[in-house]
Amino acid sequence: MKPATLCLFFRKNGKNDEILLAMKKRGFGVGKWNGYGGKIEDGEPLLEAACREVKEESGLEIKPKDLEKIAEIDFRFPSKPDWNQFVHVFKVKRWKGEPIETEEMRPQWFKLSEIPYKDMWVPDQIWLKHVIEGKKLKAEFYFTPDGEGLENQIIQFADKFE
Repeated sequence: MKPATLCLFFRKNGKNDEILLAMKKRGFGVGKWNGYGGKIEDGEPLLEAACREVKEESGLEIKPKDLEKIAEIDFRFPSKPDWNQFVHVFKVKRWKGEPIETEEMRPQWFKLSEIPYKDMWVPDQIWLKHVIEGKKLKAEFYFTPDGEGLENQIIQFADKFE
C-alpha cells in the first residue's frame, strides 16, 4: 500500500464557491481531473510531501501549517495491487501564487455546481461531495478488475484525525 497525498484548494469567486482541479496529462490517472498530490518519498514527512507535490505540479506554494486533514482514503485495485494507495487528503487554507500548467497537470477552477465528476475517478464522485459539505471521512474503495468501476465501498465519518 503506497502512501500518498492529495490537496484540495477552494476559493470564493464573486458569488461562486470554486474548487481547483487539474487534468492529469501523463502517468497514473492520465485523462482524469483530480486535486494535487502524489507519492511520499522514503523518510519524507507527510505534510512536507504534500507541499512538495503541490509545488511540483502547480507552482503554488503552501506550508504544512496551512493544511487541514479532511480525509483518509484507501484505494484498492484487486487486479493491480501495485496501484493500491492510502491517500491523506488535505484542504489547503492558504497559498501563494497562481496555478500554472506543468508537464504533468493542467489546472482549472470549477464552480462547485459544475465539477466534472464524469471525468474523475469513480470514488471521487462519492467522497468529494461529502468533503464539499464540510464532512471529514475515512473511506475504502475497492475497484473492479478493469480499474474503472467500484465493487465495494466503506465510508465512515470522522471528527478529527491524529
